[in-house]
Formats: sequence, C-alpha cells, structure tokens
Amino acid sequence: MGRAVEFLMADRRHHVWRAYFDEGVYSDPISAAGLVRWDSGGNRQWGYTPPKGSEHIDTVYAFNVDDGVAWANYYPSFPLLEARTNGAVRLRSTPVVAPAGMAVHEGHVTMLGGDRKPDRLHRCRLTEREAVLVEEARLTLPNGAPLERYAPPIGRGRHLYLRGTSPRQWYVMRL
Repeated sequence: MGRAVEFLMADRRHHVWRAYFDEGVYSDPISAAGLVRWDSGGNRQWGYTPPKGSEHIDTVYAFNVDDGVAWANYYPSFPLLEARTNGAVRLRSTPVVAPAGMAVHEGHVTMLGGDRKPDRLHRCRLTEREAVLVEEARLTLPNGAPLERYAPPIGRGRHLYLRGTSPRQWYVMRL
C-alpha cells in the first residue's frame, strides 16, 4: 500500500484511505498520487489526480475521513481537497496555511493550527470554491490552560481527537 504514509484511516463503508508525505510521493509509484483509496481487501480503487491548473500533493498536513469522503489539506498551496468515493473531487482555497488537523460537518470546517499558531481554531464556512473564515478562537485544555503541545490530531467527520501529554490522555473537539 505504499511507503511514507502520513495518515491511514478507514471509514464505516470499508474504504481505506492513505495519505502520503513527500518521501513516498516522489519515490514510490504506489504513493505518487499523495492520496489513495483502497478496498478492505487491499485493492487500489482510486488515486488523486489534481484538476487542471492545480498542484499535485507533496505532503498531506491535515486529514479527515467520514463515511464515503476524505478531506485533505496539502502542501504546497494548502487547498482543502474533498474526495468522495463516487469519484467526485473538489478543491477549495482556504485562509489557513499548514493546519495540523480538521473537523468537517454540514458545510463547515474547523482547522486546528496553521500559520505557526498551534493553538488556533479557524472555523470556516464552505462555499463552492473556498473555505471562508467565520471565526478564529484559541483552543485551551478543559482546565483553561493553553494548549501548547499535542500529537498529530485525528479528524473523523465532525470530531477532532487530540492526544495530550500522555498516551492515555485524549480530548475530543466536536464541530
């Protein structure tokens, strides 16, 4: 299933999504698409091809999988990619550069981090062509302390899962 995997997630419809970073994209033909969907038997079903005039995936920075859809934000231009299992692909421009994670639900996306501000949440409304910034907030821990460090977040639909300072400490942000 390729090398240099940045994210590996499955949905409830038995699709396995793999997002890659540059070491795989540029050196392994399986990983070259940057985002690939497999079936539960390990058979490749789809690989990302950017629309004409768009840049290919170098490295996926933020990733989210829900039933039948994967969302990715990738280097170099950091668009929001929506890839559906029916083959539909949509790219949207975003106001956030290099987010660490995202939650997506009912026409909105909330991106965590980006712009060298790891504790920032950027809530955006989705239009046909862009994610429009609606609100920016600072994410804090339940005790009100600033969120300074976290493991790579896991996006699952409207939820963003964050691991705290220990492997047993998890937080859930819901959009």
